[in-house]
Order: sequence, then structure tokens, then C-alpha cells
Amino acid sequence: MTTQTLDAPKTADADQDEKVFHYVRKNKVAESAVLGTMVQALCGAVFPVTRAAKPGSPVCPECKEIYESLPGGGGSE
Repeated sequence: MTTQTLDAPKTADADQDEKVFHYVRKNKVAESAVLGTMVQALCGAVFPVTRAAKPGSPVCPECKEIYESLPGGGGSE
């Protein structure tokens, strides 16, 4: 019998959680907040939603870059 090692998903750093907010799918936010399920941000960070961002809150630079490059995102296209 052999054992296979799997890579762990990228998780949001506890320090980083307090400093920035990540972009996640809208339809997963409420589910995560109520049920405590994990969500995956555009940057790949995986975490449960525990707080809502307020206007002017700092955003993960990697999430922001990915979001702005998407069609219909915040880009200037």
C-alpha cells in the first residue's frame, strides 16, 4: 500500500486577513457567512467569510489585478 501526498490549498494568512479583503464569488459570500463554508478568492486564498468589507477597505493586490483583467471587471476596457 502506498501513501500519496496532496498539496494543501493556499490559505489566507491570518496576518493578511486582518489587513486586506479578497474578491470572492458573490453567491458564495452569504453561504460562507451563515454556514462557515470555505470560499476561494481570485488569488487562490481559501478561507471562511467572517467580515464584510466597507468602502475604502484595503483589497488584496493580486485579487484586484485579476478582477480588473476579467471581462466586465473593473478594468478600463
